[in-house]
Amino acid sequence: MATPSTPAPRSAPNPDRRSERARQAILDAALELCGEQLYAGLTMEGIAKRAGVGKQTIYRWWPSKAAILLEAIEERGRSTLDFPDTGNLEADLRTQMTQVAQAFASPMFAAYSKGLIAAAQSDPDIAKAVVETIINPRVDLCRERLSKAQSAGELREDIDLADLVELLYAPLYYRLLLHTRPVTNDQVDTILNLALNGAAQDKK
Repeated sequence: MATPSTPAPRSAPNPDRRSERARQAILDAALELCGEQLYAGLTMEGIAKRAGVGKQTIYRWWPSKAAILLEAIEERGRSTLDFPDTGNLEADLRTQMTQVAQAFASPMFAAYSKGLIAAAQSDPDIAKAVVETIINPRVDLCRERLSKAQSAGELREDIDLADLVELLYAPLYYRLLLHTRPVTNDQVDTILNLALNGAAQDKK
């Protein structure tokens, strides 16, 4: 009579992998819920239920719903930190700003405008966190690229680079926040044409 073979021992589940799955589920749930409703209606309980985790798991990693959204948006928007340097300033700006426009047009980033930016208007701590985590790193990269172009003689020496950064990106935020028109790739082309080539009629 054959002796039954001993089943191979099962490997223990990897707690790090399990924790990462839970973390991603929580980030996704926060983005989805904030896109579906106003920030004020977003709760830790709701995020936990959507993510399929216990509320204590969320509080172990984040102190607030704003902290969850901030991490989710920062992580999902890392492509907008890529700032090329091909030697062609206009092409490099177009590449980077198009990435921003596509991110703004994504339903996932409704949580950015409906959530964090909206909450930042009445909460100085959230406003500071948004500026330090989302805005400033991208502004610094843009100013670095513009500064290199200025040193190469592509831009006037008297231009304040902080003003130029605002001139380039403010129209994208205008449409994102006020919903006047969709944020599109064509808008990027228009911004660059006006910012780099001007709007005044040539005088002969």
